[in-house]
Amino acid sequence: MGLWDAMRGRSRPTRNNLDSLFLVPSAAITLQTAAGLEPTGLGAVCYRAAAGAAFAQTQDDVVTLIRDDPDAPEVSLSTDPFGFTWLVVDDDPHDLTGLCTDLHAVNTSLEAQGFQAGLLCSVVPFASSTGQKVGLVYLYKQGTFYPFAPTGPQARDNLLELSVRDHLAAELPMEQDLSRWLALWGAPGL
Repeated sequence: MGLWDAMRGRSRPTRNNLDSLFLVPSAAITLQTAAGLEPTGLGAVCYRAAAGAAFAQTQDDVVTLIRDDPDAPEVSLSTDPFGFTWLVVDDDPHDLTGLCTDLHAVNTSLEAQGFQAGLLCSVVPFASSTGQKVGLVYLYKQGTFYPFAPTGPQARDNLLELSVRDHLAAELPMEQDLSRWLALWGAPGL
């Protein structure tokens, strides 16, 4: 940002970097060793569905693209109480790279067809042997990650979230503004 932009109160919007999703498999190794959290095999992209045939066709094309993979994961669509659509990919927990590739493809396809304004986030859930769950949430508009660790209805484990952030700070672009760490109640896999 230049001096003139600063004086006028303007800032440049943060650009997302969808390729950051490909950093999740290496970050998963850190989560496994440092926190005992394993990938669940689920992943989801959350977006606001647009009205019209063009969006419906794009969404159908994305689902078909993922299902046409030789080792096709299960793909489902659901709508949450807030009106957001979740495209859920259920894959082998040992193929986190494939899962992240599928999530990247969903985001990229919606973006390429002009529906980027509706993209909210992508979530990759992890779980421990004791039942603790943590989702690595990629904020599309910010290009950053944050952990979300629900412990029950409307309750979350903030200490675990901060611990995961600290473990992954060197591996993923972590969201520094805690006010952007949205609670994703009812997110698939969490």
